[in-house]
Amino acid sequence: MVRWLRRMVRRWGVRAVGIVVTGIGLYVVAPSLVTLFGAWPSLEAVRPWWFVVLAVLQLASFASLWLLYRIGMPHARWRDLAASQLVGNAISKVLPGGAATGGVLQGRMLVVAGRPAGEVTSALSATGLMTTGVLLAIPVLTVPTLIIGPPPARQLQLGLLVSVVLAVAVMALGTAVLKWDRFVTWIGRAAGHLVHLVRRRVSVDAVASTFHAERDQVAAAFTGRWTRSLGAAAASRMLDYAALVAALHAVGAEIRPARVLLAYVVAMALGMVPITPGGLGIVEAGLTTWLVLSGVDAQAAVVATLLYRLASYWLPIPLGALAWGGWAMHRRMDLPVPEPPG
Repeated sequence: MVRWLRRMVRRWGVRAVGIVVTGIGLYVVAPSLVTLFGAWPSLEAVRPWWFVVLAVLQLASFASLWLLYRIGMPHARWRDLAASQLVGNAISKVLPGGAATGGVLQGRMLVVAGRPAGEVTSALSATGLMTTGVLLAIPVLTVPTLIIGPPPARQLQLGLLVSVVLAVAVMALGTAVLKWDRFVTWIGRAAGHLVHLVRRRVSVDAVASTFHAERDQVAAAFTGRWTRSLGAAAASRMLDYAALVAALHAVGAEIRPARVLLAYVVAMALGMVPITPGGLGIVEAGLTTWLVLSGVDAQAAVVATLLYRLASYWLPIPLGALAWGGWAMHRRMDLPVPEPPG
């Protein structure tokens, strides 16, 4: 009986997962995209300079990532770091596998450009852990603001200030994690207890040990440059958050910056789910729903989400194509010209 059940699971398990994914695509992704692109004509009411503001904020967010990669790979050329990030980011938005697929191509480009494979793997892995850690720290630092925050009137205009303050708080928290072993142990065990409540097979000590190992990996990759690396990681996230704030402000929405932060975290978390490339459709549905639940008018939430995703999802795709073309051209120019036979 047990062997028969195992055979059935092996035979139908993959198909069942495929059916579930297809169902999600039909009942969540497709309606979300139809609704979103149905709001396209509403973008005519948005002042043109807001598109420029969002594009600049996204490019600044990318530049912060380039700085973070440069800190982890100090001898790499800026053009290789920028091109590999843009191409990897674009690929993660159009191919299955999401960030994993984009990360593989990004690493391959850096290795082809002459960086040692070990250095590339260490830097990309540590960078991913740090940026994810910054994202996970945002809700913890946002909860007190939600509890004691002022009324929402005109609070959206404070979004940029909130991003700066939160970036400083993230740097302080990150420094504590990198330097204080007792603090790391406390966080690891606290996370372990939470995970153990959901998955009884996972022990508290195992989670704490994994957290320690990941902290040590980040610390080793950025040793002696913690402040700069934490600042770059926090800036990348906060500039992306500022783009969402700008999108909401462009459509005249009224919402507390703390609620925008939580909406941003929800959107980024949904984007990590590898059901659709870059979370296409899923991020839009989650972000729009959260904004509406936070008090934003439904039409304004849809238009703001569309405006933000134009900058964060669609703009990087042509940028990645251009970066690939420029990088490939420079690679051909850098190749030595063979001397004619004498």
